[in-house]
Amino acid sequence: MKMTLKIAKILICLIDGESIAASSVKSKLIDNLVRENIVFRKGKHRKTLSLLSENGLRLYLANQLQINDLYKYISALENENSSRAEFVKITTNSKHSKERAFQGFLVNCYSPIRAELNHQQITLHPAMGSFVFIYDYKTFKIPAEVTVVGVENAKNFSQIHQQKYLFEDITPLFVSRYPQNQNKDFIKWMQSIPNKYLHFGDFDVAGIGIYLNEYKKHLGSKANFFIPENIGKVLQKSGNRERYNKQKINFKSAEIEEKRLLQLLKIIQTEKKGLDQEVYIKT
Repeated sequence: MKMTLKIAKILICLIDGESIAASSVKSKLIDNLVRENIVFRKGKHRKTLSLLSENGLRLYLANQLQINDLYKYISALENENSSRAEFVKITTNSKHSKERAFQGFLVNCYSPIRAELNHQQITLHPAMGSFVFIYDYKTFKIPAEVTVVGVENAKNFSQIHQQKYLFEDITPLFVSRYPQNQNKDFIKWMQSIPNKYLHFGDFDVAGIGIYLNEYKKHLGSKANFFIPENIGKVLQKSGNRERYNKQKINFKSAEIEEKRLLQLLKIIQTEKKGLDQEVYIKT
């Protein structure tokens, strides 16, 4: 989501304590701020907007839009000669950029897993339709025999019970890739524990790119890409050629050391198809 110059200036007015006529502002960003209780929309007929939390607004802009200085952002938008480098400087390297309302990540499992959090023993076994959010991840520990399975798509993560047949030879703890702004927390946690990481994503060049660029380069040899035994037949039968044609390789295949991943890439390029991981959800 990008913020326009008009909305940025309206936010400055709200910060200055002004009330703005809601009818003059139609923006998805403003609607999100209202839902987050950062901006208050009041009135029945002539509704107005006012700011409830300046700190909340600052955190929201930093976390969701990577805007750490609203005034500099406006200046850059007003200056037609602003370079991309100047925008990058505005949206990074702020002392506030690391401050987030929530840290941590979502986990899920279909069998109970004993774990430790804040030096206390807990059991992970969320009811179907619910997940567990690990906030204090620095104190989160799991048994060494548990394999952490990173799930790329939200639907697969929410329906892991229907994919149990895929992971019968391991004890898996599933971690969601979303929300993506939590991913750095997950990487830090994985780097601090001895457990293996298995990436369960889409079987196409984009999915391989996500694995290599977001996970493998940080986790090294402890990370592997999950590839079902029947992937060749399933990709040939259910793969999508259109998604293959739209995707571009953003990695160097010569640097891939996993033999099975190289075989998967060869199948994808031979068939010229991509396969969504959702095809493995049993209904």
